[in-house]
Amino acid sequence: MFPRHALQTVEQALARQAAVALIGPHQVGETALALTIAETTGSLYLDLELPQKRAKLADPTLFLSAYEDRLVILDEIHRVPELFQILRGLIDQSRRRRRRTGRFLVLGSASMDLLRQSGESLAGRIEYVDLAPLNCLEAAPNSAALNRLWLREGFPDSLLATSDADSLVWR
Repeated sequence: MFPRHALQTVEQALARQAAVALIGPHQVGETALALTIAETTGSLYLDLELPQKRAKLADPTLFLSAYEDRLVILDEIHRVPELFQILRGLIDQSRRRRRRTGRFLVLGSASMDLLRQSGESLAGRIEYVDLAPLNCLEAAPNSAALNRLWLREGFPDSLLATSDADSLVWR
């Protein structure tokens, strides 16, 4: 795992806003960053690509209300688009109880859909953090690593490939 400078940006956004959407290109490391946050904060992490995790949200209001005191990370949220309206109500409920920030971190590989869906439902309740590919400060502690970054681009799997040929196939 590469240390991401965006980690601090996400943490600051969670301290300011009830919901934060982590957006970026496919395979740029959104999930890895979210899991890092989950490990350090005791958050609830749900990968909504998995049917058994989506099943936990059969009654999303009841389930998510039980975690009002924790950050809930909803990965692949675009799989359950109706959730955005429910999050709005839960955020408003939490605000009335004086919990104004750090309720939800949402991720979705379909960034444009995520922006549209969340923007319609969570206006004034969400902040967006764009996670770009790895940059030279994150991935290139020396000149050899910098050359590899330029050749393989800033996607973690491309950088970590066992050979330049494997990296090219990945890209």
